[in-house]
Amino acid sequence: MPSLSIVIPTKNEADHLPRLLKTIRKQTHSDYEIIVADAGSTDRTRDIAVQHGAIVVDGGLPGEGRNAGAKRATGEHILFLDADVVLPTERYLEDCLVEMRAENLDVATCQVKPQSTSHLDRALHEAYNAYAFAMEKLRPHAPGFCIFVRREAHEIVNGFDEDVVFAEDHDYVQRLYKSDFRFGILHAHPIIVSVRRLDKDGRLAIALKYVYVELRMMATGSIKKMPFQYDMGGKDDMDEE
Repeated sequence: MPSLSIVIPTKNEADHLPRLLKTIRKQTHSDYEIIVADAGSTDRTRDIAVQHGAIVVDGGLPGEGRNAGAKRATGEHILFLDADVVLPTERYLEDCLVEMRAENLDVATCQVKPQSTSHLDRALHEAYNAYAFAMEKLRPHAPGFCIFVRREAHEIVNGFDEDVVFAEDHDYVQRLYKSDFRFGILHAHPIIVSVRRLDKDGRLAIALKYVYVELRMMATGSIKKMPFQYDMGGKDDMDEE
């Protein structure tokens, strides 16, 4: 039984998944299993996952995919990642798990750093980091591309609420926190995240979208009807350029 199960929801991520899997394979912490929860990819995502030794299960939208992967997981801890992130150092998993155990955390996330040299992108991500730290003990936030959780805690809260269609990751950690599980933001290393959604939708549009979502969740609770267009994953190989 591995100490860590890494769960990655995917859809048409053949361009990004190999890079993530290579950074996982270089980790000093090697006691893990990789589970890819695929939402019907039409490219080589599933083949790539199998070639890298991952277990592949059927997924869906991110919350559904994470739950499907977690059901197959056997590790003491689960790490939810997205296919387009990159682990920043070869000690990343080891350092994060050591910090989790030292701080006696049940669920944790990390700071974020963009795959970009743009000063604006760095400023936007630093603003998110600052807000997440400010809210850490009041209203926890954790992006779905980096959530560590004890598998037992995940099971006790019945995983991600699949009725929540937007910001299901924040809903998840807030339900864990309200159930008296210990939450924290790890200081080990920022995870390196893609800016492809910023490039696609625009920086200002994304910033306004998340401000709106945060205020709406505070006012009326979790979002169970999609307020925006949402396209999961990478490019469909049947799409035109």
